[in-house]
Amino acid sequence: MRDNRHDSVHLFGAICPARSVGAAIITPAVNTEASTRSARDEMNEHLKEISTQVAKHAHAVLILDGAGWHQGGGDLQVPDNISLLHLPPYVPELSPMEDVWEYLRSNKLCAIVWDTYDVIVEACRKAWAFLIDDPARIRSIGARDWAEVSG
Repeated sequence: MRDNRHDSVHLFGAICPARSVGAAIITPAVNTEASTRSARDEMNEHLKEISTQVAKHAHAVLILDGAGWHQGGGDLQVPDNISLLHLPPYVPELSPMEDVWEYLRSNKLCAIVWDTYDVIVEACRKAWAFLIDDPARIRSIGARDWAEVSG
């Protein structure tokens, strides 16, 4: 007999390797069954959180892959200090966040069964804190020579 009960969460995250900072929110799982409105609302909340981490008088360019919740159909509420850069389809290697997720899955969120939803949320919170509490780690995982802009 198999126990099919499970809970999961989704960690929306973004990093700035140049400033060694990050912004994240943890929400109930986002999947293909999630409503478009729910996914869009969660992405809007994430954009607000990222906006709080952008340096004063600066402007962030947020690189987005083809995830469904990144496609707001014009309904995303993008703060004035953020511009969105959508990657072409099927090129995850261009997104530094793919390396972040791989790192966290391999080092902090792997091969573990958690007992409750709250414990899952806490594990994600601790994994994100582990990442953003180490500026060198953010730079080493997220920096891309081809993505640097100088002013």
